[in-house]
Amino acid sequence: MWYMVVVSIIWAFSFGLIKTYLAGMDPFLVSAMRIGVALMVFLPFLRLGTVSFNLFLKLFVIGAVQFGLMYGTYIYTYQFMEAHKIALFTVTTPLMVTLIDDFLEKRFQTHYFLCAALAVVGAVVIYYKTIDLSDTLIGICLLQLSNLCFAIGQVFYRRIMLQNDDLKSRDHFGVLYLGGFIATLILVFLGTDLETVSISMKQFQVILFLGVLASGIGFFLWNYGATKTNAGTLAVMNNLKIPLAVTVSLLFFESVSGEALIRLLMGGAIIVGAVYLNERISARVKRESS
Repeated sequence: MWYMVVVSIIWAFSFGLIKTYLAGMDPFLVSAMRIGVALMVFLPFLRLGTVSFNLFLKLFVIGAVQFGLMYGTYIYTYQFMEAHKIALFTVTTPLMVTLIDDFLEKRFQTHYFLCAALAVVGAVVIYYKTIDLSDTLIGICLLQLSNLCFAIGQVFYRRIMLQNDDLKSRDHFGVLYLGGFIATLILVFLGTDLETVSISMKQFQVILFLGVLASGIGFFLWNYGATKTNAGTLAVMNNLKIPLAVTVSLLFFESVSGEALIRLLMGGAIIVGAVYLNERISARVKRESS
């Protein structure tokens, strides 16, 4: 779980950086460059000899969905919404994680769903008063598609690793980035006018930061952490980044009021409480079943 806490802190700065420096750039190109940098980081560690062709294809598709399609829609959202609102509307990801996992397992674990729903409540508390749905409906829809792609990738990667516990994550993680990179390249080919592209040095530095730290190391630690916890904790941890991201966006990139800080503290406390509650219930269920 602590891997995810570290990543959530790193990701908290991503929302404001993208909105401030990259919102005017082509979103598909930004996605391709960001995933391309992450791919280069993990390419030296790639050990294809440890991965069967069937597993390679599965990882490639997961990467194409979780990183490629997710980023293509996620970064495009910044043309319609402020950074803190984007952070807030990732609130549905934990519910998607629990529902997808339960659907695949042909079950419905009430306590996982309720803890995820509690995390959603915490996120809504943070900034619900400032949301104008009429102005951001397109962005919200795009972001939900992005959330779905991210949730699908997490769940399926966790399932694959639980079935292949002898695999070392760093030996094959480059395959996921390869899938994501190819997917974003296709989006660039279909929707980007490369003749109009211009990148400043500051934008290039931000893309390097996001590619190496937020995407490369961040997604590796996140997916690795996902294999070390249950679906309920994985779902709730998806919302830990919301109070962190809203805090960073408001304090460093936007303006903040006293009332907003109070809601932030209240919502953050609810999310942390959801994580704690899920861990306690999961521990009890594990004891009772052993």
